[in-house]
Amino acid sequence: MRNFLLGILLTAVTVLIYKQCTTVSVRDEINGSELIVKQLKNVSKLVVTEGHFSEVYNYEDSKEIFGDFITAEKKAIVVVNAQVTISYDLKQVKYKLDSTKQVLELTSIPDYEISISPDLEYYDIQSDFLNPFEAEDYNKIRETIKKSLLEKVERSSLKTNAQNRLVSELSNFFILSKSLGWKLVYKGEQVRSQNDFENLLL
Repeated sequence: MRNFLLGILLTAVTVLIYKQCTTVSVRDEINGSELIVKQLKNVSKLVVTEGHFSEVYNYEDSKEIFGDFITAEKKAIVVVNAQVTISYDLKQVKYKLDSTKQVLELTSIPDYEISISPDLEYYDIQSDFLNPFEAEDYNKIRETIKKSLLEKVERSSLKTNAQNRLVSELSNFFILSKSLGWKLVYKGEQVRSQNDFENLLL
């Protein structure tokens, strides 16, 4: 009888321990998912890097009147001071969570956006009666300068700085995933280190 009661007691204790372990495991899994979702929301912001560019632009235009007999010219010196921002809207980051396999997969990361706000000052404007400055000239100057500035931004450290900030923000996903024992996947590859993440992002 004593052995029978001891057996029942041991069975009850084993069941309780099993249930407790299972409960803890499920709770940990849920907490892991919740922490990752919370981190995703915290990082969902606008990452902005700002810079300043200056240049002097010489504008010239000529118009032939009556064939080659008369040439009417116009020109101007334009001093450009531009505020440039490169931003990543991390609200557009798309992801999948697999709580069973403990995998966070980043499926889409938005590309950067460049915004240019040029301040133009015109000097030494010269024009001919037959070829005056018009709204079309100012629009042409603005578009040419914007194109020139875009090329400079693409070659500048501003773009690199913006990308470094992006990597820094998104590396939080890797750090959190690793601390919870989850896997981080991007572009179909598991991210095993911050260097891996940087190489996949850039």
